[in-house]
Amino acid sequence: MASSVKPGSCAEKGPSAPFLHVAVGVIVQQGQVLLSHRAGHQHQGNKWEFPGGKLEAGEPVQSALSRELAEELAIRIESTEPFMQVRHQYPEREVLLDIWLVKSFSGEPVGMEGQQVQWFAIEDLDKLVFPDANQPIVQRLQSLFI
Repeated sequence: MASSVKPGSCAEKGPSAPFLHVAVGVIVQQGQVLLSHRAGHQHQGNKWEFPGGKLEAGEPVQSALSRELAEELAIRIESTEPFMQVRHQYPEREVLLDIWLVKSFSGEPVGMEGQQVQWFAIEDLDKLVFPDANQPIVQRLQSLFI
């Protein structure tokens, strides 16, 4: 079950599964979006994902996004805007994806943690395998850009 929630709304921790609040960057340039490939040993491994990572305790979402994209991709965010939020319940955990459109950045994206990173045409995203929580992002991108 995936649902969109309004940016800025507060997420409560569910009693049955661990809760993760994740900052996600949707990096679009010239009809393409940058994706990272998850390692096989990770939760939802061997799937493509929008880059980002979990917030540290008390960390603002935009700070987490900047930190994560610097650590994962060696880029510096210059401009963002809220894109959407997605709450999804996996059997083993609940996630709240706080998704931001990265409008400009500096640096050349590279997989700093050994992960494959690649630009994909937005119209081809439905041919890739994503974690279930990422599906609403794919659908929204395709509705806006194709």
